[in-house]
Amino acid sequence: MRSLTRRYAVTLPGPIGGHAPPDVVVVHQTQSVGPDGGFVWESADGGLRVEISGGVATVLASPGAGSLHPCLLAVPLP
Repeated sequence: MRSLTRRYAVTLPGPIGGHAPPDVVVVHQTQSVGPDGGFVWESADGGLRVEISGGVATVLASPGAGSLHPCLLAVPLP
């Protein structure tokens, strides 16, 4: 049986010049609505909150929000 829980994998870039691989965070849909009218997606620990549209995750809140690019790659998970 397939899960009805929708999830996305959001890619967070590593530090500039750090040559580290990117981090991938799984986010789940919440009932909150973001500033552009889409659902807010949140990581399990609540540290990353994004609004996703067309495969692009717009960062609403994150622990290092000032250091993150405002738009990140979001890929739907099965």
